[in-house]
Amino acid sequence: MPEALPDLFHADGVLFDLDGVLTPTAEVHMRAWKTVFDDVFARWGITPPYTDADYYDYVDGKKRYDGVASLMHSRNVEVPWGAVDDDPSAETICGIGNRKNAAFAESLRGQGIAPYPGSLALVESLHAAGIPLGVVSSSKNAEEVLGAAGIRSFFRIVVDGVVAERDGLASKPAADMFAAGAVALGVDPARSVAVEDATSGAASAAAAGFATVIGVDRGAGADALRDAGATVVVDDLALFVPVSRTDTPETA
Repeated sequence: MPEALPDLFHADGVLFDLDGVLTPTAEVHMRAWKTVFDDVFARWGITPPYTDADYYDYVDGKKRYDGVASLMHSRNVEVPWGAVDDDPSAETICGIGNRKNAAFAESLRGQGIAPYPGSLALVESLHAAGIPLGVVSSSKNAEEVLGAAGIRSFFRIVVDGVVAERDGLASKPAADMFAAGAVALGVDPARSVAVEDATSGAASAAAAGFATVIGVDRGAGADALRDAGATVVVDDLALFVPVSRTDTPETA
């Protein structure tokens, strides 16, 4: 029997992760990380080689430098942290992270980005119905990505990697970022919805007290998302549009 879907149109608010939920930028991030880590692993003789599984296990959903540190710790490799303004050539956690960000930015500006059609349809419907919407993303590129995708105006607030660094918010899977998103949007997590594609993000939302955590399976795995705290898992947010519109006024 298909999984019962919650009614998003009667929530206090909905907070979306960005990469892999609203836009396919997770794929751009994955390619950028692979380029950087393949090079670092080869030059430093780190084994086993970097794989997509490493992305989901150690990098996905986390703040950039935390992701680098997590992956290096998984290989028992100690790397100096450095500073956020390290040159991308620096062999530090921050330098490696900045190298990846340069690769990501080059790809984004060269190729552009478009939202997932199903995600856009849901966001448009929720916005038209007056449901407060926000974005909670570990990426420091969130504002640029939202603007490039043409969807920034749908969201009242954005809590991203820039805000997290400014306010000292711990990286997902800690509750900090989704908790801050709920406060910024002015909603009660117990009556609101979080939407995530990363296990670290699902865990963050659950820890922040969101009663409904929607996992979007773009590769992390349905079971892994549920284990992390997702209360329902789908592969396309378009599934919520016809179900939710059933009880939505014609004027919405």
